Amino acid sequence: MRILYHHRTASKDGQAVHIEEMIDAMRALGHEVRVVAPMSDGDQGQMGGGVGWVHRLKAHLPRAVYELMELSYSLVAYRKLMRAAREFRPDVIYERYNLFLLAGTMAARRLKVPLLLEVNSPLVHEREQHSGGLSLKRLARWAEGLAWRSADAVLPVTAVLADHVSAYGVPRERIHVIPNGINRAHFAQAPSRDEAKRALQLQGQLVLGFTGFVRDWHGVDHVIDWMASDAAPANTYLLMVGDGPVRTELEAQAARLGLSDRVHFTGVVHRDAVPAHVAAFDIALQPAVTPYASPLKLMEYLALGKAVVAPATPNLQEVLTTEVNALLFDAQAAGAMQQALTRLCTQTDFRDRVSEGARATIDRLDLTWEGNARRVVRLASSLAREQVGMAS
Repeated sequence: MRILYHHRTASKDGQAVHIEEMIDAMRALGHEVRVVAPMSDGDQGQMGGGVGWVHRLKAHLPRAVYELMELSYSLVAYRKLMRAAREFRPDVIYERYNLFLLAGTMAARRLKVPLLLEVNSPLVHEREQHSGGLSLKRLARWAEGLAWRSADAVLPVTAVLADHVSAYGVPRERIHVIPNGINRAHFAQAPSRDEAKRALQLQGQLVLGFTGFVRDWHGVDHVIDWMASDAAPANTYLLMVGDGPVRTELEAQAARLGLSDRVHFTGVVHRDAVPAHVAAFDIALQPAVTPYASPLKLMEYLALGKAVVAPATPNLQEVLTTEVNALLFDAQAAGAMQQALTRLCTQTDFRDRVSEGARATIDRLDLTWEGNARRVVRLASSLAREQVGMAS
């Protein structure tokens, strides 16, 4: 199958991981994939980086002007898609949804091929709530609804997100939930926990770990407060694999509480080095989550058999079952996360049992990029056959 893969993502972060892994998985299954994107296929950059000129534009332009520029980019991307399609002759278009991006919709109609639309978040809602708001709200809602309703298949990452998509009038039979996954090969060479601790000089420590870009809403400050309490074992150590805007505040908090030698930020590490750090965790932290997300870090924790502490939100419960592969807590109950941490830290047999359940989850639910690619290709093949049948 020939798949024309389109996205507007230029930053090197979790979005890039998803994009690169899906493309690689489709190709590994023997399918041809042509990528149309702001950067050329195979462009490499620093994980955690962004696109400086985009951020500068967003900071200096009036918000409405920037949003109109986003919409107008659809015409640029449409021309790029059509140029690629004339040579590549795709069977389907696979697009990663972005706000005001309608290029895939236009190209699929012109080419008369199915459009599969991957949706990772409800961006109108997200921008209104977390990114300073929208100036052209009605236009944004129109564009989001048009993109979702025009796709032959919409692929949200959680059932919670599927409800957002359905609310825009997309028929349920066109919505197919495909959560994030892991690359087995990427984690196959990870060291044992003891080896990883030796490499990081953490022998004898009970390691709590977090990966990614930490923000204030993650609630890591509550974890640090708990570490300073009598409930936390004296050898508890917090390993933050990544960086984030609250790093300075968290380090200052640890210093005030006399925990500077037990809280460590690695800063941004190369993607290939992440498994060797996660391998050192005894307990993996997902202290808060966006309510519709499928966190990449969660899949990494499960792949390496880590006992996960996480809130009992509906999106996480699509993957996690308390006392089976995680210990879930009520995020609205005061002290619930701290009680969960204390239990996992002090009950070694229970922690080991949860860790084994976590490791088994990947196979049980097939939470891999290869599995995701197989599901996408099966769906794309079915849609392409239907389209050919209607045309004949």
